[in-house]
Amino acid sequence: MASPHDRSRKDDEDDPVEQMISRTGCAELHYAVQECMAEHQDWRACQSQVQTFKDCMMNFQKAQKEQLRQQQLPSTKSTAS
Repeated sequence: MASPHDRSRKDDEDDPVEQMISRTGCAELHYAVQECMAEHQDWRACQSQVQTFKDCMMNFQKAQKEQLRQQQLPSTKSTAS
């Protein structure tokens, strides 16, 4: 029987934040920010990584909004008729 204290799985395996970031396609950039911050211990030294990650997330959000808008257009047209 496995011990309830067995922590052999990856720590981020069930992390909802990690899962969310993975779905955006920006995970590698997120990891680059984390690595930079771990190395420098100062977020100000990681501004290029932070900006690149931010741009990726903004592009993802923009695409999501556009996709939602496209999905809503047909329903708007059918109710207007």
